[in-house]
Amino acid sequence: MEKIDWKQFGFGYTKTDYNVRCHFRDGKWGELETSSSDQVNVHIAATGLHYGQQAFEGLKAFRGPDGKVRVFRMNENAKRMQSSSHGIMMAEMPIDLFEEAVIKTIKLNERWIPPYESGASLYIRPVLFGNGPQVGVNPAPEYTFAIFVMPVGPYFKEGFKPTDYVIYREYDRAAPQGTGTIKVGGNYASSLRGGTRAHKEGFSAVLFLDAKEKKYIDECGPANFFGIKDNTYVTPKSNSILPSITNKSLCQIAEDMGMTVERRKVTVEELADFTEAGACGTAAVISPIRKIVDADNKVDYFYGDEAGKTSFKLYETLRGIQYGTVEDKHNWNTIIEF
Repeated sequence: MEKIDWKQFGFGYTKTDYNVRCHFRDGKWGELETSSSDQVNVHIAATGLHYGQQAFEGLKAFRGPDGKVRVFRMNENAKRMQSSSHGIMMAEMPIDLFEEAVIKTIKLNERWIPPYESGASLYIRPVLFGNGPQVGVNPAPEYTFAIFVMPVGPYFKEGFKPTDYVIYREYDRAAPQGTGTIKVGGNYASSLRGGTRAHKEGFSAVLFLDAKEKKYIDECGPANFFGIKDNTYVTPKSNSILPSITNKSLCQIAEDMGMTVERRKVTVEELADFTEAGACGTAAVISPIRKIVDADNKVDYFYGDEAGKTSFKLYETLRGIQYGTVEDKHNWNTIIEF
């Protein structure tokens, strides 16, 4: 079997050995199936293609220095996929079946789990979509669930360095009372135009404001936003923000560190009060923010060329829990037995 060069991986698709699938038909979920193909049969009239009945998740498995493989908080991903399914009227995957599928896919692809020394991890992508024919605007009669995995390299190849973000008021990610709180593809499609412009203009991502009043911070590109001030971890609360499992974990870690945690509305003007700021999500854990440019009002909010001490400590603690080098006092990890 060929030797894997772990240094070659960034954050992109890599075909691994197997994926796992499951189908919902006649009102019930079937058995887990294994496939070595990375192609899926989709009905031409599938609601996943026509009406956006589609949701996905992202989580990771880590090989620690003790050789053990840990999956981070997959129960939370299972519950969030159920929430997404409920939001767009798809069949809900039972939590125990979701977790069984995750573990099965990891075990089938054991050789693709990067060693601890590489700094890489195994990214796990479950997806669920309406696959039954439905030309009228109604929920599908059938659904397909699938999981694939791939090794991904360390997010910060050049170190934990802050980058720049931008505010554009002409783009919205999700509407109030819409799909912003669930992990469906449409939220990401609607962010592409603003995100592509931001990249062309030298920014990492768009800091989206609330769609109704354009006064409050919402999502930070494909991630949640947080700011640090006066030993307080502040993160926006809104009915159009995806509940990030990483952010939820960082809130708990901040409390464990003796910090105050505030989840509330955050105005644009309050950006001036933070001493540190960051975006948080599965891919990077924390992406520290160097500067936020309000492109409409010609205002810059600057946080520093180096990551702040608090952000770095939060990052190191969460990464340590994931790799098994820091005590998992909240029992977030599931250890895979091979």
